[in-house]
Amino acid sequence: MTKRHYHQVLYDDTCPLCAFQMRLLQRLDWFGVVKAVPLSDPRAALAAPQLTPEQRLSAIHCITADGKIHRGARCFRFLGMRLPLLALLALVLWIPGAIRVADGVYQWVSRNRYGLSRVFGCKVTPPSR
Repeated sequence: MTKRHYHQVLYDDTCPLCAFQMRLLQRLDWFGVVKAVPLSDPRAALAAPQLTPEQRLSAIHCITADGKIHRGARCFRFLGMRLPLLALLALVLWIPGAIRVADGVYQWVSRNRYGLSRVFGCKVTPPSR
């Protein structure tokens, strides 16, 4: 089995805010290390069979090239260390206690993502593959 050289990011493609975030991440992915996998795609279940559909829908997940799973704010911290323009933000998330705060903020945003999509005027436009 050959090792992938990219990280798969599972996201809710029915959520306009989530789709917007993925488009933004892909624009910042200068080195092609991120592969967006919408939850509606059967590859999402194959990428992380240990996660239930409810778990996959509850947060963004990054399945690393070596198979580790990062969820929510930890996903953004992991990806940020691999996307040059997000590296400073990712470093801040390594300050002791910062990831706990970021997890709380992420959970609130995740629970309210459809309402926030309307507030920010996001439209469902899938990222390019």
